[in-house]
Amino acid sequence: MTTDDTRGETSPPPKHLEKLNENLTRVEALQQRLLAAVKERHAANPGLNAPDPTLFARAAGAYWAEMVQNPARIFEHQLNYWGASVKHFLEAQQALASGKLIAPPDLGPADRRFENPIWKSHPYFNFIKQQYQLNAAAIAKAVEDAEDMAPVEKKRLKYFTQQIVDMMAPTNFLATNPDALEKAIETDGESLIKGLENLVLDLERNHGEMLVRLSDEEAFEIGRNIATTEGEVVYRNRLLELIQYAPRSEKVHATPLIIFPPWINKFYILDLKEKNSLIRWITEQGYTLFIVSWVNPDRSYRDVGLEEYIEEGFLDTIEQVKRITGQKQVNAVGYCIAGTTLNLTLALMKKRRDRSVKSATFFTTLTDFGDQGEFTPFLTDDFVDAIEQEVKDEGIMRSFIMSRTFSFLRANDLIYRPAIRAYMMGEAPPAFDLLYWNGDGTNLPAKMATQYLRQLCQGNEFVNDGIELLGERLHVSDVDVPMFSITCESDHIAAWRASYIGFMKTASKDRTFLVSQSGHIAGIVNPPSKKKYGHYVNPDLPADPQAWWDGADFHEGSWWPRWEAWLSGRSGRMIPAREPGDATHPPLSPAPGTYVRAPLPA
Repeated sequence: MTTDDTRGETSPPPKHLEKLNENLTRVEALQQRLLAAVKERHAANPGLNAPDPTLFARAAGAYWAEMVQNPARIFEHQLNYWGASVKHFLEAQQALASGKLIAPPDLGPADRRFENPIWKSHPYFNFIKQQYQLNAAAIAKAVEDAEDMAPVEKKRLKYFTQQIVDMMAPTNFLATNPDALEKAIETDGESLIKGLENLVLDLERNHGEMLVRLSDEEAFEIGRNIATTEGEVVYRNRLLELIQYAPRSEKVHATPLIIFPPWINKFYILDLKEKNSLIRWITEQGYTLFIVSWVNPDRSYRDVGLEEYIEEGFLDTIEQVKRITGQKQVNAVGYCIAGTTLNLTLALMKKRRDRSVKSATFFTTLTDFGDQGEFTPFLTDDFVDAIEQEVKDEGIMRSFIMSRTFSFLRANDLIYRPAIRAYMMGEAPPAFDLLYWNGDGTNLPAKMATQYLRQLCQGNEFVNDGIELLGERLHVSDVDVPMFSITCESDHIAAWRASYIGFMKTASKDRTFLVSQSGHIAGIVNPPSKKKYGHYVNPDLPADPQAWWDGADFHEGSWWPRWEAWLSGRSGRMIPAREPGDATHPPLSPAPGTYVRAPLPA
């Protein structure tokens, strides 16, 4: 340590001064990059950032009306909150007055955000945490007791107030996050510099939009260590590449199988790794398997609607597979929105007397949108109006809008926790294949997005009076092929009860319904080898989904073998295995093809 006699102050050691100057230089450079990245931002329609202000105005009005009509109830809420807050403050004061740096007893609810022992032991952090939890509970109680509001409005109010509560958690701010402060001290501030670098990098990669990376993007390469099952692209049009997978058995069932994945994401969720690849497993069971890899649309796809997805996507694919295999019928699988559209296609085929589909399987599929579940906050007119204007202006629904919407349904896990790790702690995102896939987004054509939101989600036309498409009025009751529906117990996108209601409105006389444990992805990507999630079955199909659940039996392990046993009985005799393509469908490129690798259109 040296002393500057002229100033009488201790100066930092040269090595620390050198480090400080280095960090200041890095900060200055990062600031310039940050400003440049923000300038690139092409913001979405402002109506997509928050609900119409009238929602909160109506909530305030309902609260005021309750105050006038039943003041005792409101005062009771307030006094409970005030009493708890004052008691909490006094306990903290008493703990400090004891002469020891200890916190008062903490009997608050368990919360993963507050796992650091300091939240319990340190008076400052403990006081902040407990007061936050008191505030959150008071807000939740006020919302729960709000009256004179329509159920949908109350559901939206509950959702958006919870978003505010989650956003204001003390863990989201450096001064009140002990993990981040400890890391900053341990690293001489290096963690904060790295955090700023991570923030700038995310802004640059997303053209000024702040979307936190969930996975290390450098750890994976499509076709190298994910999406590696052998096959060939055997057909291509403007909407899709059709992949036929190489056989993994000497004999296969005569009837081919086609999987239609959702075009909201990419197909390789079903082929992440060998050990959990549904695609590889199906080929090992003796099936000729095809899968559709959808194009990631740019603005030139503005006028592509459900009609084109049905004609150029589903019907064209079915026809090409029939030609390649020489079969008159195929079995088909539809996942999520592709399952909804497969139902529309089957209804159209019924009108046209086309029996090309022998059986249909649906993964997490909705046809009845009467119960919109957790998406209710985003399916009222103010948001849908904003989306409609956004896609009208842009020609597409840009992928980050959909990604942001899905993330806010699980904000603490998919936004705040990753942001804390990346921006406050300076940590690199993990090498996690599922999260890599989750961040590999797709756009949606303007017309299709509008049709889906207005006619299916809001209008529920497919189960009401029917939806007009391709010169026909299509209704869910037109669907009559043998069907197997796989849903997921904790699915927050396509709730199993809502799926069951639509499933029961079909006219099929051969129907099987199953509920897998876990959610929208893990409940489907559930290989038998893991023995992780079980499933529920009930051969009886009562009208009420709760009655189905009450009569269902639980079975350990994956549903894959149960479904395959059902499918094999509808897949014909065994024949010599087929190699990909034929004389009129020569291989165009190895799986997983070119569409899935194409960069996201700007």
